[in-house]
Amino acid sequence: MSDTEKAMDTQNHIQNYEGRAHFNAPPPQMRIANPGALGLFSFASTTFILSLYNVGARGIAVPNVVVGMACFCGGLAQLLAGMWEFPRGNVFGATAFTSYGAFWMSYATILIPNSGILAAYDGHEDELGQALGIYLITWFVFTFLLMIGALRRNLSFVALLFFLCITFVLLAVGAWSGTVNLTKAGGGFGMLTAGIAYYCGLSELLVKGESWFVLPLGQIKQGRVD
Repeated sequence: MSDTEKAMDTQNHIQNYEGRAHFNAPPPQMRIANPGALGLFSFASTTFILSLYNVGARGIAVPNVVVGMACFCGGLAQLLAGMWEFPRGNVFGATAFTSYGAFWMSYATILIPNSGILAAYDGHEDELGQALGIYLITWFVFTFLLMIGALRRNLSFVALLFFLCITFVLLAVGAWSGTVNLTKAGGGFGMLTAGIAYYCGLSELLVKGESWFVLPLGQIKQGRVD
């Protein structure tokens, strides 16, 4: 074999080795920004608007204007926030944001006239109230379980989920009983829940070292669990 052929053979071996090394190399690390502020602000804004409608603010009785917010802000934006939490390894945030995003999308679907959901209950308004009550109490159960998962995190998220539990219970009982005052009370607690969510979202947005100040979330001392 000539010197030229030996050099070409050596070069081919080097290229094949580099190709295999590149193929077997681990994927590059991706840095995903914290989507917590997006998810919390989206949840807070949509909850705040619907809660104002529930308390009858400005004489509003038909809540359908919230449909757009429920689809794209409370729904799509939260769903995306939840998907971004998965690669960050935050199972709690991913579960919460994705689930509540789905909640708002499902709620919007109920209110969209062309969905036919409300139309199916024409002349059966009491049955509609019972069905909505079951829908809302199911989300209370989910929220309560999520609150248990938040007990070792921080006080702000525990408070957020606690008042959201109360909101769902009041709205569910209001739908079952047809009591307007209970629905208004649910709206009041919903506004309080939205306020806490705004606080938590701002706390996530204010980064230590990059902002003039930060907001404490009330970290819970981690005890040993065997």
